[in-house]
Amino acid sequence: MSIIIAENLSKFYPVAVKEPGIRGTITHFFRRTYRSIKAVENVSFEIAPGEVVGFLGPNGAGKTTTLKMLTGLIHPSSGIVRVAGHVPFLRQEAFLQKITLVMGQKQQLIWDLPALDSLKINAAVYNISDKEFQRRVGELTEMLSLEGKLTQPVRKLSLGERMKAELLAALLHRPHVLFLDEPTLGLDVNAQVAVRDFLREYNQRYQATVLLTSHYMADITALCQRVLLIHQGKLMYDGSLDGLLERFAPYREVHVELAQPLPLEKLMAYGDVQLLEGRAVCFMVQQEALTRTVSKILSDLQVIDLTVSEPPVEEVIGRVFQAGVV
Repeated sequence: MSIIIAENLSKFYPVAVKEPGIRGTITHFFRRTYRSIKAVENVSFEIAPGEVVGFLGPNGAGKTTTLKMLTGLIHPSSGIVRVAGHVPFLRQEAFLQKITLVMGQKQQLIWDLPALDSLKINAAVYNISDKEFQRRVGELTEMLSLEGKLTQPVRKLSLGERMKAELLAALLHRPHVLFLDEPTLGLDVNAQVAVRDFLREYNQRYQATVLLTSHYMADITALCQRVLLIHQGKLMYDGSLDGLLERFAPYREVHVELAQPLPLEKLMAYGDVQLLEGRAVCFMVQQEALTRTVSKILSDLQVIDLTVSEPPVEEVIGRVFQAGVV
């Protein structure tokens, strides 16, 4: 039984069209014409309880619009959407108790007050008893390593600490479904790792379903086995991250350190040379030719070191979006 269902989900926005000049302004004032902008078009997918799914796409692809439809913040133009058995845009109390939305560029904590005061407001909104409030705050504080931070004004917390406090506030009512829009945006590497570790532990402990958007591919590779790719409002790929790499990156990178530098012309016989810096060479080799090519390199050249790796995930996904094909 899927906890998130989207069938042919679409969102169109009417945008007024105005001709330049005074004549255009007068015409625009009395008789406006509109064109339709397709933010999301016929997107369909299902997510099972407990899944952690990455939702990827370039800026303006429709990710945030889709999240807003799934959380009920905006009404879809057409299509069917169900989350935890509810129609999101009805915004029923039972639905709001089961979901949360965290946006890395927005905050819900009151800037000049200690985070604990905002958490008490959230507890009152969700009818959480004082005893249960203390227990949940204690548990989440320990998981997020926020001991001693919740009594400080939010403005005095570091960016990483603020993001952790935002997560605590968003998860205080223990939602079943987490919609996370760039939760590590702007954080340093250590803070990003801490947030990822927390989300992994939270998912394992409570079997919460997570739909995650992020421009940091490390977030996706660390947390998600499955990814959705959206481009220009349309779903381009729905499947495993490994399947994406196999489908769109049928080659491997062969990094070689030579005993002595060789000219590019000679090296090109072994594959597509992506990098040549002194004795360091990086070849791009088709996967089916990998074993044969590596054997030839080792037998023909004086090799000090050789490693084979997959191309970076962000490079593969960028190629998919650039090509615009599935």
